[in-house]
Amino acid sequence: MLLPLAAYAPTFVVVSSVLLYASRGAIRRPRSHGFSRFFAWECILGLIWINLPVWGTDPLALRRSVAQVLLIIAIWLPLHAVYLLIRLGHRGEARQDEALLGFERTSTLVTAGAFRYIRHPMYTSLICLAWGTFLQQFTWMGLALVLMATALLFVTAIREEEECLAYFGDAYHDYMRRTRRFVPFLL
Repeated sequence: MLLPLAAYAPTFVVVSSVLLYASRGAIRRPRSHGFSRFFAWECILGLIWINLPVWGTDPLALRRSVAQVLLIIAIWLPLHAVYLLIRLGHRGEARQDEALLGFERTSTLVTAGAFRYIRHPMYTSLICLAWGTFLQQFTWMGLALVLMATALLFVTAIREEEECLAYFGDAYHDYMRRTRRFVPFLL
């Protein structure tokens, strides 16, 4: 049985509060990558909220098949990326920026796995999550949210690149020349 949208509101508020708490350091620094990432997360949460009542209906529709592929990528890619950052990134005590999440405080540039081809696998996964969620049903509100989330994630990636250039210097600049932002060999 599908629940009305209002039934999901308490969950929306709780998850939004958790995202706000996780982003508390970045919220105080509007020029940090975490600031725009927080608002991208909120857009994606809004997309999930408006699509929950129809999630899984009409599973054989082409848009749902595309959505499923995007959602699988959105699950696998961040798990892979966080694993690599923790394993190879060597958390650095010198990187105590409160805007960074724990696994982002790397002292070594990670260029293995997905990072060999794209600089932002976790933002790619969020873009996949946003579009996979949007494809559950077309609404104008959903279109506005998915476009806003995508734009915010582009801003997030650009700001993170500025931060990485400042921290890793020429090594990150060389890395940028060898990789793409979100899609291997394309974008």
